[in-house]
Amino acid sequence: MGYVKDIKSPQYFKRFQVKFRRRRSGKTDYRARTRLVTQDKNKYNSPKYRIAVRFSNRDICAQVIYATIAGDKVVSSAYAHELPKYGLSVGLTNYSAAYCVGLLVARRTLTKYGLAEEYEGETEVTGEDYNVEAGEGARPFRAFLDVGIQTTSTGAKVFGFLKGACDGGMDVPHNEKRFAGYEKDSKELDAEVMQKYILGGHVAEYMTEMRDEEPEKFKEHFARYVEEGIDADDLEELYPKVHAAIRADPLHVRKERKKPAEKKIWKHKKLSYEQKKANLKVKLLALKEDA
Repeated sequence: MGYVKDIKSPQYFKRFQVKFRRRRSGKTDYRARTRLVTQDKNKYNSPKYRIAVRFSNRDICAQVIYATIAGDKVVSSAYAHELPKYGLSVGLTNYSAAYCVGLLVARRTLTKYGLAEEYEGETEVTGEDYNVEAGEGARPFRAFLDVGIQTTSTGAKVFGFLKGACDGGMDVPHNEKRFAGYEKDSKELDAEVMQKYILGGHVAEYMTEMRDEEPEKFKEHFARYVEEGIDADDLEELYPKVHAAIRADPLHVRKERKKPAEKKIWKHKKLSYEQKKANLKVKLLALKEDA
């Protein structure tokens, strides 16, 4: 039997190039990021904006970002935990809430740049695909959707967020193929299905079905809805009110920070020589008394 050379020798590992840290931890798709942040040279340092959305178990985080050599800069942000301010206190991570967060970050960004009045977007939720058209003044604010490593399947919540951003007046390049209600066979979007998802109709159907068939499970599963006094029939009227409230006041107001009355000191103060001598005398006297 012949000798087989060990290819992965110590010299091999000395030349081994590890992948980026966020690639090793599975947080960043650098192939997609390269295409999202690389700007054409003839744009003369104009920022290339992207609208990033991330979902967790209890929150939705949305940010409008542009990349620089020094690092990414965040223009504006919106979160699902802000929605109780606008009248939505339950279901903060579902499809309808994702639409609300998309609408909020779009209106907040356009207000910041003075484009909110010119580009109102789609004020009535019809479920049909909407693309903003250029007005007489400045062009629409364009941003590219950044979904990270999320699965982009048809009907995913990330596209509910996208729909909210588009209806909010932002120019986000897309097509209707991934919206809820798109039929692959007919290659058409069923606007009624999309409208139902935006207005929480799918949640209302599930609530009604569970309440009739499994009342005990309903009380546990929809405990927050029961606590807030929200019924399945109330959702269709609730979400339009939330959308109107977001459009009326999309800005985030920072809380006033007050200085504490007393300054806390965590480190021990250094003792002077005289204080150290006094402490030593106290210790010696205590030892004599014990003896």
